[in-house]
Amino acid sequence: MLHPQARALLDLMAERGVPPTHTLTPAGARRMYLERRRFTQPDAPAVGDVRAFTADGPHGGIALRAYRPLHATPGAPLPGLVYFHGGGWTIGDLETHDVLCRELANGAGCAVIAVDYRLAPEHRFPCAVDDCFAATAWIARNAASLGIDPALLAVGGDSAGGNLAAVVSQLARDAGGPSIAYQLLIYPATDQRLGQTSHQTNGEGYLLTRDSIAYYMGHYIANAADRLDPRASPLLHENLSGLPPALVLTAGYDPLRDEGLDYANALSSAGNRCTYVCFERQIHGFMPMGRVLDEANSAVALCAAELRRAFSR
Repeated sequence: MLHPQARALLDLMAERGVPPTHTLTPAGARRMYLERRRFTQPDAPAVGDVRAFTADGPHGGIALRAYRPLHATPGAPLPGLVYFHGGGWTIGDLETHDVLCRELANGAGCAVIAVDYRLAPEHRFPCAVDDCFAATAWIARNAASLGIDPALLAVGGDSAGGNLAAVVSQLARDAGGPSIAYQLLIYPATDQRLGQTSHQTNGEGYLLTRDSIAYYMGHYIANAADRLDPRASPLLHENLSGLPPALVLTAGYDPLRDEGLDYANALSSAGNRCTYVCFERQIHGFMPMGRVLDEANSAVALCAAELRRAFSR
């Protein structure tokens, strides 16, 4: 059963005539995504410190926003989470995920560094991948000045950001660094063939639809053959062994549910440590919506606890 709060949110969006994402221009979709956070997201919690940095990227600087948790000892190295926001590689930014990054920093007791990677369609695949890997490598190289323990550096993200975190973990392994201690994959896109059953059963009526997925994919991937590239579909990498421990979190009423489960199973089958949790009554994108969805707060707490546990190992 769909959670009553999720049902009420979907009904309210329909009642107010919120336009489907796929009917908007990318600029319009970005504005709507940014504005919606004021209704669905909790108030931003205080953290110990927030600073802006710029990482060296393949095509110029990449904006970063670094958070330190409340009560962190100034200058003491902390575990770090490099976070890639969701939004179909087309929408989202540092502001749309500011509250979530603050919550994870405080809950996990770690530094969180959010990455403002380039968006499609202005910058198509693999630009986001290139930016995220470059930013992660830059953060690892500059860990000391950022107050981060380079041996305890995780990557994470939601939706498209979960895809990017999985891809960065693979690229780091294949390149021999940077060292990634953990991957937090929140309803990740892992297989751009889009053939799993949940794309059919959950493809209409639950916020993320088949039409919106086609919209995002059309902006992000220009050539159909690129859908089979492991940098777009990490599930299709020929070697999934030797990857960092992972938490894969999905939602029951999400078109991406089954490919998240498939990736978790593939990680486990390849000998990696992987925990899989499905919030069976929730929709795609629910985790930042703690103002209107109680289970969103539970999901954030779970992710923070799993990060804290992974860092303590």
